[in-house]
Amino acid sequence: MDKISGKEFREMLESGCANLNNRRKDVDALNVFPVPDGDTGTNMSLTFTSGISEVRNAGSNDLPVITKTLSRGMLMGARGNSGVILSQIFRGFNSAVGGKTELGAADFSACMTAGSAKAYRAVMRPVEGTILTVVRESSETAAKYVEENPECSLNDYMDVLCKEARASLDRTPDLLPVLKEANCVDSGGSGLLQVFNGFRKYLEGSPVKESDGEEDESKEEVKNGYCTELILKLNDKYVNIFNQSKVRDSLSKIASNITVVVDEGIVKMRATTMTPGDILNLGQRYGEFEKVQIFNLALEDRPSILEEKKQEVKEEPAEEKEFGMITCCAGDGLASLFKDYKVDVVVSGGQTMNPSTEDFVSAIGRINAKHIYILPNNSNIIMAAKQAAALTEGKDVIVLETTSVPQGLSACIMFNPEDDTETNTQAMKDAIASVKSGSVTYAIKDTSVSGREIHAGDFMGICEKEIVLTNPDKLEAACQLIKEMCDEDSEIITLIQGADATDAETAALKHYIEQNFEVDIDVEKGGQPVYSFIIGVE
Repeated sequence: MDKISGKEFREMLESGCANLNNRRKDVDALNVFPVPDGDTGTNMSLTFTSGISEVRNAGSNDLPVITKTLSRGMLMGARGNSGVILSQIFRGFNSAVGGKTELGAADFSACMTAGSAKAYRAVMRPVEGTILTVVRESSETAAKYVEENPECSLNDYMDVLCKEARASLDRTPDLLPVLKEANCVDSGGSGLLQVFNGFRKYLEGSPVKESDGEEDESKEEVKNGYCTELILKLNDKYVNIFNQSKVRDSLSKIASNITVVVDEGIVKMRATTMTPGDILNLGQRYGEFEKVQIFNLALEDRPSILEEKKQEVKEEPAEEKEFGMITCCAGDGLASLFKDYKVDVVVSGGQTMNPSTEDFVSAIGRINAKHIYILPNNSNIIMAAKQAAALTEGKDVIVLETTSVPQGLSACIMFNPEDDTETNTQAMKDAIASVKSGSVTYAIKDTSVSGREIHAGDFMGICEKEIVLTNPDKLEAACQLIKEMCDEDSEIITLIQGADATDAETAALKHYIEQNFEVDIDVEKGGQPVYSFIIGVE
């Protein structure tokens, strides 16, 4: 194929997105830290899907409209650092399309080069051995190929792009020692390769179709049957143990074209089947239906309830105030705690489900204040928060780069509505710098990090992003971590109980602190997933 039109580009995007979605679990599994949060593939998948959804809704075959719509959709739907970088790649891609109505090899090459440059500019301190390296090296090599072979086809270009992306990805462990030690390649770069491979398959005449999680080329696309969609709220029993893979496997026996997404206790499920009642029965095992839609594919085409925009409750506009605050956390207890500290909006999300740029934009829009602080409380959320701040007009949005819940809480405590912006910002930054943050969670795989052998099932003590200890016993791990974090200058310990920690374990940990350290102790029930305990030491 020498050139592609807008319609063909749409179809190519669908193939790239489907391939990424099908390989999402593989990308998630590449995360270096053995923490149960494998989120890179999920973040990139949700980001790309957000862009594709907007393209579908627009319904245009005009190339500039498609790339602009895709860019906007991915920008607003970007989750996590990997998702934000992916959105910036296609934002740069869109900027180079201009008014073109079709793309040849040279055009596509110029767009990819622009995308690479845009992604690098979006990151304050670019790190080589990541998705940035993969997009730069592959686009540079492919551009050189086009320069030397000006008559090459788009297929030729894409073959070179994919080949170099694969080679660049394989070289990432040589650039990042932490990857070499963990014996894996960069997860973000792997996600980008899946997109490129999906593009290539489309150009070869075999576009990728979204499957139930794994490629299955023998399975025919279902053109008839009933598209069955449901949104359900998980029962208390399944909130922390819902097994997405198991549900997909069960659905694959009775349906095809399967989508299962879990977000903070809410499951969104879609599948095509001849027996929709079976899907409803399966879903009802896990929770209570909030929405159900079933329609005959042969007769009608309705918008998906899984992609409907959230309807915000309209309220009377509040009087403008000087300051507002937004924070991010997972767990009802933590949300209530932040509300007690005068936070206006708590964005739901954390390590296992990073909020999108649009989530932050929506939160900003709900606050009538001149100056709005955002406390992301996670290093993988900061870029999305900053992207939202950059999109906001008419308000002074300040992103304080909190990387943990204890940092966010300390910043809130130091905020004084009677002070000016400069004074508050400095006081909150000082508070953030004075906090040591730690957490206890379990390892999901055998690996080695920073010379430390880690075994699946062991509990890890993490201090400031570094795994400092492992122990098969949760309580012992927590006690050892506190001992590691405390010194003679420590005055306050904040202990936040997670969803899988019992009151007895928390009481025992508090007793340990009282017996060994002369500090004030603040114990809170956070209810956060993944982390049995979150610990702040000041």
